[in-house]
Formats: sequence, structure tokens, C-alpha cells
Amino acid sequence: MKKLIKKHALLNAVEYNGKADSKAVLGKILAERPELKKDIAKIGKEIGKIVKEINSWSLEKQKKELKKFGKIEKPKKIERKGLPELLGAVKEKVVTRFAPEPNGYLHLGHLKAAFLSYLYAKKYKGKAILRFEDTNPEREKKEYYTAIREDLKTFGIRFDKEVKESDFMKKFYKNAEGLIKRGNFYICTCPQPKIKEMRAQGVACTCRGRGVKENMKLWKKMLKNAKEGSMIVRLKTEPKHSNPALREPSMLRIVETPHPFKGKKYRVYPLYNFACVVMDNILGVTHVLRDKGFENDAKIQEMLYILLGYKIPIMIQFGRLKNVGGIPMKKRKLLKLIKEGKLKSFEDIRIPTPRNLLKRGFKPEAIKRLIEEIGPSKNDIDVSFQTLETYNRQIIDSLSKRVFFVSQPVQISLDKLTTRSVRAPIFPRKRKYRKIPVTKKIFVEKLDFVGYRNKEVRLMHFCNVILDKNAKVTGKKVKDIPKIHWVSSRNVKIKVMMPNGKMIEGLAEPEIKKVKPNQTVQFERIGFARCDKPLSFYFAHK
Repeated sequence: MKKLIKKHALLNAVEYNGKADSKAVLGKILAERPELKKDIAKIGKEIGKIVKEINSWSLEKQKKELKKFGKIEKPKKIERKGLPELLGAVKEKVVTRFAPEPNGYLHLGHLKAAFLSYLYAKKYKGKAILRFEDTNPEREKKEYYTAIREDLKTFGIRFDKEVKESDFMKKFYKNAEGLIKRGNFYICTCPQPKIKEMRAQGVACTCRGRGVKENMKLWKKMLKNAKEGSMIVRLKTEPKHSNPALREPSMLRIVETPHPFKGKKYRVYPLYNFACVVMDNILGVTHVLRDKGFENDAKIQEMLYILLGYKIPIMIQFGRLKNVGGIPMKKRKLLKLIKEGKLKSFEDIRIPTPRNLLKRGFKPEAIKRLIEEIGPSKNDIDVSFQTLETYNRQIIDSLSKRVFFVSQPVQISLDKLTTRSVRAPIFPRKRKYRKIPVTKKIFVEKLDFVGYRNKEVRLMHFCNVILDKNAKVTGKKVKDIPKIHWVSSRNVKIKVMMPNGKMIEGLAEPEIKKVKPNQTVQFERIGFARCDKPLSFYFAHK
């Protein structure tokens, strides 16, 4: 492992003027040896030690050490392993569904469920269904139906069929009435706080003793004019069940808020578990893939399948994406951070929603590969950005124009001007060049100016200078000296939104004006960024 780290640290140091970056080194190692992800903490510590040592060497020593490795072949591209086999899958008979509630934008946890449902259906030449769980009018909005469709389309997820649960209300009522008549459902008229208390204590509700005739009378009242919160339909189970979640759960309730599509046509709506069972049966779903937060729901649903005489689909609960890049995925935790002022809103660029990742220049294929690699594992996962950045870098590197960008400009003056322009590669390993104007006034990064002042450095693609406010040009010959980026006085002001939510301004070479919205660029020595609108960018990663 140490030899592998040293090799990539030296490669990175030599490429970037003697200074290796630990994150970049880790990305290269994982690209070459993806199986090492399980030891990422151990590898990270070792990388830190080795990078620190190598960065203390001169560039000349780094090159000599690198030569000891002989000819270094490019790391093999990460080959997709594909998804593990799906339990009980029969070719051309697999039916999966992705069932988002249209009450907000998709986050990566949703996208994971969407991708797994879609990819498994395709793997077995089956059918994937998009089903909107829209039986909670208090939370749903039309804009979110559209947003979810758009996000899924952007990521190349095209379902074979789309349905809305709210279009099947009569089916819900028919099944509910059947279970009331058979004595499996009863109408509870207790206030919600009392229901909660009884469930916690394992006490049977007196309402469960009502006969079928009285329950049907109350059911009809619910459908007609009973007030919201005055009664609710519950499933008869064991009130003292060892699992509190399975103690007489609620199945349907009154909601007087108009539905975004149905308006006031309906006033009694099914809750999650009852809706899932009825809909999965109607759609012929064979496999349900969702995160393990639904494990108790799966047990309730099994009871309902049996009572209704339906075939139970294979239910696979996978691990959650708990944190991505240190940001929690749960809305409750995000809301807390927003209230505390640590995040601005749910639109904050720091929150790794699919939309924000796309804004920053991450490609759908990179996110798909990450999710496919994680697969339906039962383990909860904290995702670092390093793996995702590795996948994305492989996609965008050859597509991104190279340009100079100076974020903290310090002006220097050259003692002489040897040319009025220089040319530099636009893309790596391609014979395409850009023209960079040269003037006596040059702007360099503040960090470079402070770090290399009074030392000889190379202005990339241009010339060598003794770096100072009044810089002396020492020649054009390429030497083994630090290389720094720069812009002339013929520059363009641009803005870059950083991943930490801070907007920075700086100067870029005129080539930046040719970059169109949604194109990615690489700011040489800094990293990749996506153009959001002319002269405005989102930083992606190194």
C-alpha cells in the first residue's frame, strides 16, 4: 500500500510543481484499486504522512524518486461491477416501482432508490414504474411532480409507466370497506394524543369493540362530513405487540385540505402502508427496493397482504445514505441546520441534492456509477466526495477547456515584454490551442506571490521570472522550477460559487468568454468548474 501511495503522491507532486494533494492522491489510488475503499480511513492517514514527506522534497528529488518506479502505465479505468443478483428474480417478469411523495425535490437517498429500481428492472428485462405517493394533500404540490420527472429524466431514468395513487381512490375505498366488513379494520374516534398514549402503553382501544354495522356507519360519515381528526381507520392487531410500531396502526384518515389535482373530490385518504399494499397489487410489483427505515412498514404491509389475499412481493430494505460530504440527508436534520443558520435553505449549494450536484458540474453518469457500486447493501453509508469526484473527473477531464483563473490577484510588472501573446493547450493531449494575451502588467495568485517571492518561477506556457512586484524576466527555456498560473491586464472578471457556499471573484483569461452555460472548464492548478451563465461558475472539485 505504501508503495502505491508513494507512486501516486510523486506523480501528483511532479504534475503540480512539487506539491501533491492528499485528496487527489486518494482519488487516483481508489481509481486504480477500488477494493481499497473498505480501508479508506487507514489509507487516508498513510497518505497524509507520505504526502507531507514528499512535499518537503525538491522537485528535482521528486522526479528522481519517480524514475525508480520505471515506466508507469495509466491506471485502468474503473470497470462497473454491476449490481448483485436480485433475490427471486425471473427474467422478463420483474416489476419494480419507485414511489416518491411529491412534497419536495429528490435527494441522493431518493435517487438511490430510483436507480436501483430502474436498473434492476432493466437488468432482468422487466418493467419499472414511477408511482407518485400523493395521498397526503397537506404536503403535496404540483411543482414537485414536475421537478421529480425532470430530475429522473436528467439522470437517464425513464420508467415504463407512470401512475398517481390519487387516481385509485375508489380502489382504496373498496378494499377498506371489505376489511371493515370482515372485522379487520375499525373506526377509532379517540383524539390523536390518546391514541399515541395507548399505543405506547400497549393498552387496547375501546373503539376496537365496535361491531361491523357501527363501523360501517362511521365509515360513511367519514366519507361524507365528519371533521378532520374526529375519527380514523385502524388495523386490528395485538395491542401489546412487542414492537410498538405494529400496535393497531392507522390505515386511513380524513384530510380536508384540497388535493393539488383532485381538489375537494375526496376527503378520506389512505396512509402509507395501506396505499402501498393496494397499489403494489394493482401494478403487479414483484420487488420493492427501499431503504431500511421502512422495515417496520414492511411488517405491517405483510399483515395487510395476507388479510387481502394478495401475493407478497419480495421486499428489499437497503442501507441509507446517512451523510454525503459531511451533510446529513434527513430533512429533519437539514431543517435543524437551517434553523441554526448553518445552512441558508434547502437550496443551499452545500446540500448534495441531485440538482446541486448537477449545478456544480457532476455528471449524471458519475452519480449513477456511485449508486450502482454501493448497490442494495444493508449497511448505512457515509459517502465522501472523493469517490464521486474520481468518477466525475474521469468523465469531464477530456471535455473541459483549460483556462487560467486568478482568485486573489496580486499585480506585478515585467521588466521587459518578449511577446504579445502565447499559446497554450485548450484540452489535454489534443493539438488544440488557445491564445493568451501578454502585457507588462501580470496578475498572479496571492499565495504564489507570498510563497515564491524573490524566487525564480515559470509563468505557465510563457516565461521564467524572478517573482516580485517588479519581476525580472530570466528567459523562456523550461526549467525545473515551480510553475504558476497568471493573467495579463487583458483579463475578464468572473464569479465562482464555491462548495462551501461562498462566492469568490477573480480574473480569468479572455478565453473564458467562449465558455457556454453548462460547459465545464478546468482552472489550471485549481480544479474543475461548471459555467452556470456567462462569466458565472460553480466550482466542482480538483
